[in-house]
Amino acid sequence: MEENELNLTANYGDDSIVHLEDMEHIRLRPGMYIGKLGDGSSHDDGIYVLIKEVIDNAIDEYTSGFGKKVEVKINFGERRVSIRDYGRGIPLGKMVEAVSKLNTGAKYDSKVFQKSVGLNGVGTKAVNALSSYFKVTAIRDGKCRTAEFCEGKLTNDSGIIPYEGEDTGTLVEFVPDHKLFGNFHFVNEYVEKRVWNYCYLNRGLTFYYNDKRYYSKNGLLDLLDNNMDSAALYPIIHIKDDDFEAAFTHVNGQSSDYYYSFVNGQHTTEGGTHQSAFREAYARVVKEFYKKDCEPADCRQGLVCALCIRIQEPVFEAQTKTKLGSTHLAPNKTDGTNDSPYIKTYVLDILKRHLDNYLHMHADTAEALLAKINANEKERKEIAGIKKVARDAGKRASLNNSKLRDCHVHYNTNHARRLESTIFITEGLSASGSITKCRDVETQAVFSLRGKPKNSVSLNKVDVYKNEELNLLHNALDIDDGIENLRYNNVVIATDADVDGMHIRLLLLTFFLKFYPELVRTGHVYILQTPLFRVRNKQKTRYCYSDEERIDAINSLPGAEITRFKGLGEISPDEFKGFIDQDMRLDPVLLHKEFDTKGVLQFYMGANSAERRDFIMKNLRIEDDESIVLT
Repeated sequence: MEENELNLTANYGDDSIVHLEDMEHIRLRPGMYIGKLGDGSSHDDGIYVLIKEVIDNAIDEYTSGFGKKVEVKINFGERRVSIRDYGRGIPLGKMVEAVSKLNTGAKYDSKVFQKSVGLNGVGTKAVNALSSYFKVTAIRDGKCRTAEFCEGKLTNDSGIIPYEGEDTGTLVEFVPDHKLFGNFHFVNEYVEKRVWNYCYLNRGLTFYYNDKRYYSKNGLLDLLDNNMDSAALYPIIHIKDDDFEAAFTHVNGQSSDYYYSFVNGQHTTEGGTHQSAFREAYARVVKEFYKKDCEPADCRQGLVCALCIRIQEPVFEAQTKTKLGSTHLAPNKTDGTNDSPYIKTYVLDILKRHLDNYLHMHADTAEALLAKINANEKERKEIAGIKKVARDAGKRASLNNSKLRDCHVHYNTNHARRLESTIFITEGLSASGSITKCRDVETQAVFSLRGKPKNSVSLNKVDVYKNEELNLLHNALDIDDGIENLRYNNVVIATDADVDGMHIRLLLLTFFLKFYPELVRTGHVYILQTPLFRVRNKQKTRYCYSDEERIDAINSLPGAEITRFKGLGEISPDEFKGFIDQDMRLDPVLLHKEFDTKGVLQFYMGANSAERRDFIMKNLRIEDDESIVLT
């Protein structure tokens, strides 16, 4: 045996076997429970999962018939979250155990929670363990109990005491631990979007988020109506049947079908068996209705759908529950058999009855849908040849493409670090060189643009395939047939903070919004923020992202030397590494409900130069420092 092996054997003894208590294990391996940590810049960062886990318990109370109101408050300054439901309240005698001991809870009793989101009794425990402050109060039967924790460890317990009010329910307050999440922040739009989704999925439930009322009367019909970027080609079709609900229509300018899919109220952002069942069933029913042997893709291109199904004890891929794996409406029996219907059969049966009837009764909708299918078929045939040539060229170029330096881990795999997969889109070889030298080759890829990309506001799909750079870009992302195969979770635009850099940002955003709006809509696109200044003296160095930070740094560092970074290429790889690591500053590109994508693109990127010039001249003002600002 070699010396190295002897040392390894000697080091592996009884002392190597470590037992972790429940809370310790969650803190040591948080990714197993909430996915990635993050700092709040991304919609799937851990701090939003913590909020979701607590709200899920409130929703489970509502769906079980208890409580019609949920209150959510976030103090952005203190980064404190408060969630109050008016359900039954956690049983007081076991309250502390219910929020601090794994494998303890009522979710194992299917008689109590028939079709709940939480199944493993883990969610609230994870919130407790990953918070620097956690407080829970349960109220029921004229009594209440309050307990406080720090990092999952009990610090105070009031015991069971009388309660004078008549209401019941549970109040949870927590502050995510900065030792784990770093200098995190909550993005209001992310929280508000989650609140709206809960309302759409639970008609009759009222949410109060920071004292603003949220309520949905029409469920998924409201969701679709409030979130479409383009006008519907025909009135939204809304189907409700027992534990199934769907609302859908077609729009123009979308390369594939797009889904807001849910299981038991959980937003399954990566789809799963229920979404696959709908896609297959929808194409089949439409083809049979028109007696037309068309391609399924022609039936679905441009389809926008909100879909929800409720099943017993669903099987998800992970604790974060972003993809459904169940094949049946109910779990297997103890002997391994299952006489519960297949989800695939269940969805097909519903669509056969409801969608077929609807199309027979609404001739205008049937006519509009057929026109869209025919248009999709015509477009597909027109670009089939150029698409094949472009794809082949893209594949050949990708093999020896110096513009793309790929990473090893991709989003469309089952790798444990898939959520970290990132592609930086940079301008020129100088900027990409600094990032390439300091990136994490496991999860970070770099795509280098050759100057400014083509303005795509007036282009069509054929033009995209003919343009080598745009073709290479969407091939690198693998979004040609929709974002289901997206290779990177984070698509980060990294340009200089000057006029040319801003222009390149706009050109890239125009490309994504014109041809792949779902990439932006689902929260995958970000702008990288890099420091404008370096302020340092012999003792300390500070990087500043604004003039305010620069002035503060100058005042706090006597005798400081100030460097203005004019471009990303001026930042050394050693320094750049600190700007793209776990503390990377990303600004998410968000689409608000009122955002008119088509109108904005045409105004700011279209051929109306004179109109834009007039707008600029009317909205300029001169600051005291003689800088020009567009208001």
